[in-house]
Amino acid sequence: MSSFVRRQSLTRPATLITLALMLLLAACQPAMPAAPVATDATAAEATAEATAEATASGETLVVYSGRSENLVGPLLEQFSQATGIQVEVRYGGTSELAATILEEGNNSPADIFFSQDAGALGALSKAGRLAPLPAEVLAQVPANLQSLQGDWIGVSGRARVLVYNTDELTEADLPDDIWGLTDPAWQGRIGWAPTNASLQSFITALRVLEGEERAQQWLEALLANQPVPYPNNAALVEATAAGEVAVGLTNHYYLYRFLAEQGEGFTARNYYFRTPNAGSMINIAGVGILTTAKNTAAAETFVEYLLSLEAQQYFATETNEYPLIAADIQLPEILTPLSEIALPDLDLSDIDDLQGTLDLLQSLGALDQ
Repeated sequence: MSSFVRRQSLTRPATLITLALMLLLAACQPAMPAAPVATDATAAEATAEATAEATASGETLVVYSGRSENLVGPLLEQFSQATGIQVEVRYGGTSELAATILEEGNNSPADIFFSQDAGALGALSKAGRLAPLPAEVLAQVPANLQSLQGDWIGVSGRARVLVYNTDELTEADLPDDIWGLTDPAWQGRIGWAPTNASLQSFITALRVLEGEERAQQWLEALLANQPVPYPNNAALVEATAAGEVAVGLTNHYYLYRFLAEQGEGFTARNYYFRTPNAGSMINIAGVGILTTAKNTAAAETFVEYLLSLEAQQYFATETNEYPLIAADIQLPEILTPLSEIALPDLDLSDIDDLQGTLDLLQSLGALDQ
C-alpha cells in the first residue's frame, strides 16, 4: 500500500473578505545574503538523516497546498514513495489557505504551506507563522528568491506572458510592452483575472518599477478598453483560444496544459513582451514550514526534496515551470529559456505592498467587474 494519502478538503469559496485578510498581511521579504553553500555530501547526509528520523516517527506530514492537485499531486506521491513519509494534503486557493492558517493559529494541523505566490508566504512570515529553514536548503536557491528571515523559499519559477489567439493575430500584431494594450484598438479584446494572486503581483511589480502614478495611469487606460474578467488563468487561456478575447495577461505554463491535452491545433500561443517590464516578470511558487508543525523532520525533508534534481526536473518537464537550483536541468523544447526573455530588473523582495495593490484595484472598480 502506498504511504501517500490525499485529502481533498471542502473549502469555502474565495471571497473578497478572505482576499483582503490575506493581502493585508502579505509581504514578500527582502533578499537575504547568500548562505554558505553546503557540499553535495553534506546536503545528502543531512537529507538522509532527516528522512530516517521522519520515517521512524511514523507520523503523517500535513501539507496545505495552494498549488492544484493536477500540478503537484504526482510529485507529492513521488516524495512519499521515495522517503516512506505519509502525506496528507489539503488543496485550495493560496490566499484562502493562508487566511485559514492565520485563523487556525496554534491549532493549525498543517506542517507545510505550499504556495503558488510569494505574497502569501510573506503574509505568514510577517505574522510569525513560519520557521527558519536549514542553511543547506537556503543555499540552493538565489537569495532574491527567499525571505530575509530565511523562513520561506522558492522552488519553481513562472513567467508573465500575453497569450494570444493564433487565428486572429500573429506576434507581429502584438505590442512591445504592456502599455501597447492601452491603445483603443484593443477595446473589448483583452482578458485578465484581476482577483488572481499572480495578476496582483504583476500590478505590484508595475508600481515598483514605474511608480504609483504610472501604474494607476496604466490601469485606468486598460479599464477604459473594457478588459473581460475571468476567474482564473486557465479559464482565460481557454477563452482566448475560443476567440472570446484576442489576448490575455497570464502565466506562461497554463498554455502548455491545453497543448498537451488538445495538441498543436489549440489556437493560442504565448508571447513575451519585447521590452523588459512588469509584463514579463518572473514570480515563484514556494514553501515554508509552520512554527506549529508537529512533524518538523518530515517537513524539512519535504522542502529539501522539492529542491532535489528529481523534483526540479519534474517542475521543468511536467509543469513546464523554471527550475531554481544551480544545476543542469533539462528544459523541454516548448519552454522558452529565461536567457531569451526580456526580464525586468526586479527583486521579488521589493514586491511587498500587495495591500496597496488591492486598494488601487478596488478604488478603480477593477474587482467589481
